[in-house]
Amino acid sequence: MKTEYAGKGHCGRTSVFPGHLGFSGRTRVVLGTMWKKASGRYSLIVLAIWALVSLISRFWTPVPVWATDGYRIWQTPNSAHLLGTDGTGADILSWLMAGSATNLVISLLSVLLSGVLGLGLVMAMVSRHSGFSEAVVVLVDALISLPTVLLALILAVPLGPSMAVVIVACGIGYGLNLARIVRPQALLVAGSDYVQSARHSGVGSVRIFFTHLVPNIVPVLCVQLSMSAGTSVLAESGLTYLGVGVPSGLPSWGHSLSTSVRFIDIFPLTVVWPGLVVTMVVVALNLFGDALRDAIDPVTNPGLRAAVASANRPLHRSRSWEAPEGCVHADSTSRPAVHDGRADHSTQGGCDVAED
Repeated sequence: MKTEYAGKGHCGRTSVFPGHLGFSGRTRVVLGTMWKKASGRYSLIVLAIWALVSLISRFWTPVPVWATDGYRIWQTPNSAHLLGTDGTGADILSWLMAGSATNLVISLLSVLLSGVLGLGLVMAMVSRHSGFSEAVVVLVDALISLPTVLLALILAVPLGPSMAVVIVACGIGYGLNLARIVRPQALLVAGSDYVQSARHSGVGSVRIFFTHLVPNIVPVLCVQLSMSAGTSVLAESGLTYLGVGVPSGLPSWGHSLSTSVRFIDIFPLTVVWPGLVVTMVVVALNLFGDALRDAIDPVTNPGLRAAVASANRPLHRSRSWEAPEGCVHADSTSRPAVHDGRADHSTQGGCDVAED
């Protein structure tokens, strides 16, 4: 009979587990937990639609993006133009669809840059070299006072209006803010016993940071990075309105707002549609961070805690391992021999393994 032994038995076999909960398993549990909450469900739906529309707009829009008609300007929603037209006769729906891809790229790259910069600063601020870490803290405190708009204006002088200005300005501004907020939690983890034990064992600082510190600050990172993504959408609209953001040859939600806001009293719908889209996406990003923080933390998510515990529970019986020669299992068909009315319970090689 093939039996899988739990624990270390007399035959020298180590503990056997069915395997830890993998990435796909964790993802299913996390998404299921988020879906059960109204805020998580809303954020997942809106972000999925945003990503899908961004992909579709690369190949198709109801009307060509750059098609204009001077005879059909400022039209209200109709069968030909579902959301109406703007002051140039361009289709608002097509423009918003094309702009969704631009804003998605800006958000992703801003989050990536702010995450890399923020984690780098956090690693420096929790360094064991007190003089260096204190100097980095003072530098962050000094630079964090610079507004993102001012940083973008400074960058726009050599670079001109471009997506790079928005991405770099948002990435630097939000990265400094991320480092300042995450530092207390990182210091708390850095002072824990298991981190000190790892250091005394000769483990390098970089390995300790990514092995012990980063997993313990992930919930805070999720909230801050989602807020950075949402704020980058708002920043793109504001910087484009000031003329230092996305150039005029590239569709974006900020362009839709900046070209129509002057006529909000006469044609309010041309401002309502892009404003509504920006508001829905920003709210979804903020709610997504909160829902993800609660879902990925086993302390606040009993479903994930139960799934991990179930995946790590040892198996006492299975049909996947052949008992080695010399080991007799308790439910084997063999029976102890009887000599003079007494049962002989001796086993071959002393390897008897009792079964629960």
